[in-house]
Amino acid sequence: MNSVTKNRTLSSLARLITQNQAQILAANQRDLAGCAAMDPSLSDRLKVDSAKIDAMVAAVETVTLLEDPQGRVLYQHQREDGLLIENRSVPFGKILIIYESRPDVTIEAAVTAFKAGNQILLKGGKESLQTNLVLVGLWHQALAENGIDTSFVQYLQMNRSQTQALIRDNTHNIDLIIPRGGEKLIEFVQKNTSVPALISGRGNNFLYIDKQCGFAMASRIAVDGKQRLSVCNALDKVLMHDKLPNLSEKLSGLVQQFNDMGLSVFGDKEVCALSQNVLAMPNEDMWSEEFLSAKILIGLVADSSRAISMINRYSGGHSAVIVTDNRALALDFQQQVDCAAVYHNASSRFTDGGEFGLGAEIAISTQKLHFRGPVGLGELVTNKWFIDGQGQIRE
Repeated sequence: MNSVTKNRTLSSLARLITQNQAQILAANQRDLAGCAAMDPSLSDRLKVDSAKIDAMVAAVETVTLLEDPQGRVLYQHQREDGLLIENRSVPFGKILIIYESRPDVTIEAAVTAFKAGNQILLKGGKESLQTNLVLVGLWHQALAENGIDTSFVQYLQMNRSQTQALIRDNTHNIDLIIPRGGEKLIEFVQKNTSVPALISGRGNNFLYIDKQCGFAMASRIAVDGKQRLSVCNALDKVLMHDKLPNLSEKLSGLVQQFNDMGLSVFGDKEVCALSQNVLAMPNEDMWSEEFLSAKILIGLVADSSRAISMINRYSGGHSAVIVTDNRALALDFQQQVDCAAVYHNASSRFTDGGEFGLGAEIAISTQKLHFRGPVGLGELVTNKWFIDGQGQIRE
């Protein structure tokens, strides 16, 4: 499949999503009605509104404009005997994406894999089935309009045991698995499959506020980090330098802002001693917890080295932030923190393929191989050696 056909298919998909907005919203209302008792953070991930549909269309349109990575020459060498050796990017083949709640993954993740030349198997959660079926139907219309077999994008309606068998036995000849779910799903994939997996791990993101900083900016960044509770780039922990000028006053102001947002604010012993509006953390394990809920934990540290140590010990390796006026300190923090994305004076909420200019993402990888961070179009290929000769032999 060439780039022209891919782009024409994606343009068809964007048009069909726009034309069928009412059908998508109606299907999503049926899903929401069937999950009335769902946790608010999961409901947020499940809900599709006009803004989310616009974001799906924008993601498709952006990926359409991006350079096709398939067939790109990564390395070339011509020997003296005329043998031409090239290393080119090629699709993985067949990618299985397992995800929960978020119907936009059916579009945004799949378009990225498709543009890179991969076949896609989608396994969404039962809570989003009606919305996903409508979106996959639009995928199939776009493929058919452009002469592509609709099996290029497949939706798998499987129960838990069938999905586990798929992962364990690779019954569909999968080349790559991307589990976008909870820790139990990721752990099961890691322990039970021989198929390469691209792990999109937990968030549990940290913000460190240095003693040299514009605290108003630090507060804005902290508050922004909790604007959405259900996303993996949300903020869960705030570490403050214990020598921050007017610490008690600034801490109280930040706690008040969090309380006004409806958050339960927890703190370590030092923070609790400074503010009566902070709940005592129940145990040290809370530092390791990804909340995905209306909670945040604040602690005091003696310096950036202690902050780095805590982040590297407790975080999920997703995103971390330092707010400081000291650029050298910020650079040291960015180099030493072991996370996929490390920010200086900016919100962790930017860790997103669209925000990074990738158009869309298939996952945010927290592993170091084969890629780290938002996985976009250019990372959904592997490589192959192409060697062309005229009868050369190695004597």
